[in-house]
Amino acid sequence: MSHFDQPVREVLNWLRIEAGLSAATLEAYERDLHCLVEDLLNHGVNAPGDVTPRHLSDHLQYLHRELDLQPSSISRHLSTIRTFFRYLEAEKQIQRNPASPLTPPTRWKRLPGVMTPRQMKSLIEAADPGSGRLWQRDRAMLELMYAAGLRASEVGSIRFHEYKETLGVILVHGKGNRERLVPVGGPAREAVKAYVESLYPELKRFDDGRDENRLLLSNTGRPLERVAVWQIVRKLAKRAGLENIHPHMLRHSFATHLLAGGADLRVVQELLGHSDIATTQIYTHVDRSRLKSVVAQHHPRP
Repeated sequence: MSHFDQPVREVLNWLRIEAGLSAATLEAYERDLHCLVEDLLNHGVNAPGDVTPRHLSDHLQYLHRELDLQPSSISRHLSTIRTFFRYLEAEKQIQRNPASPLTPPTRWKRLPGVMTPRQMKSLIEAADPGSGRLWQRDRAMLELMYAAGLRASEVGSIRFHEYKETLGVILVHGKGNRERLVPVGGPAREAVKAYVESLYPELKRFDDGRDENRLLLSNTGRPLERVAVWQIVRKLAKRAGLENIHPHMLRHSFATHLLAGGADLRVVQELLGHSDIATTQIYTHVDRSRLKSVVAQHHPRP
């Protein structure tokens, strides 16, 4: 047991109880802290009070050079480190905060991957009777993700009563337990209705509470986990002949297709549940890049 174990537990408990972070965010904080502690111990730093700004700077370089993390991931690690040492300083467990002088790495603007409407249609239609016994659930899942811009964790966490069929909306619990109400289009409603009427009763066959009243269930009647969502999307993408497809691309495509169709940026921000509109603005760059490619392809003097 190292001198870091107790402080790490205290910080994670504080984040869970006082800050009210989601389970996924807490898992990320815990992974980042364990990575930091392991690196510090490997360099002979055995207690939080022994950590210097140089140690933390070297750790960030390790994340970049050895683990090959992107600047966005390193920025998240830095946020975790700052939170950790700020807590220890406030609790007077350390005399000075070694994370104070650190500056975040440059955030590269990386355009998110987006599918065309035709590719999106191919992916959804890959969930058919030939794709397996659970194809109706898989199609309902894809339709919901694309119709409402849902994350993998969000679509799996929808409870049955949070999907309002008559109103055509879903109550979504996003990051930081923020709630948003998102409308659902006709194709998604039809897919969910087919799943609920045909397959859902078969999956919800246990009365022991294992389903947690979730809408999308696994073959064993349990909630559909985020990892399973990734596996389903990749399997169906392969079946549709699409490469490098992951669940978040459905969310990217949702936002980009809305903006390309003339939707207001503030509306898309609300639908995605972004607290900062700057996060949503990346999708305007995606659409501009598409327009540039059209000009380059068709203009006589591009």
